[in-house]
Amino acid sequence: MAYQDTHVTQRQESAVSANKVLRNTYALLAMTLLFSALTAGAAVAMGVQQMNILVFFIGAYGLMFLVHKTANSAMGLLATFAFTGFMGFTLGPILSAYLTLPNGGSLIMTALAMTGATFIGLSAVALITKKDFGFLANFLTAGAIVLILAMVAGIFFQIPALSLAVSAGFVLFSSAAILFQTSEIVHRGGETNYILATITLYVSIYNLFISLLSILGIMSND
Repeated sequence: MAYQDTHVTQRQESAVSANKVLRNTYALLAMTLLFSALTAGAAVAMGVQQMNILVFFIGAYGLMFLVHKTANSAMGLLATFAFTGFMGFTLGPILSAYLTLPNGGSLIMTALAMTGATFIGLSAVALITKKDFGFLANFLTAGAIVLILAMVAGIFFQIPALSLAVSAGFVLFSSAAILFQTSEIVHRGGETNYILATITLYVSIYNLFISLLSILGIMSND
């Protein structure tokens, strides 16, 4: 009887902890997405036309490393906003390029709506069904390798079909990452750090938006 009571108590504490991580993750995610939107708007207003690829990789991966190193301290929050703010700023040149197209504004809004609907739908699946999507870990590892190789190939071979395939691959990869990360928060023994969970979901949403925007642009011959 004592064992059962202890087991029930542990399960209740685990559920409370998971709910706390989930609330903190979604709250921080909402703030970082808003901050990214502001920095992206600032980049567009400043007329930033391009982002040096070396600056992008150093900034993105350097700040990502900083987030992981400080995730267990208050500095982790500052690092998170620095990373997401930088990533939002890098969207500026892309958005500016699309805004020069006749239907660029509608493409951006459509991609944004599709991204939001996809995230909400996938999160609802993971939260409502309570299904363990941990099996997607191997798929994500293999998918990351394939996408990196495809991106490298795309640099040397400017083939529209390859660009479309890479974008479609990132849509699937990002969707799987959202399911996996949300499942990790919900289930005991998974993600317990809301800063790391936020970063994972943010990167998935970022890649999902960029990929959907690219697909819409290719499909509309833009």
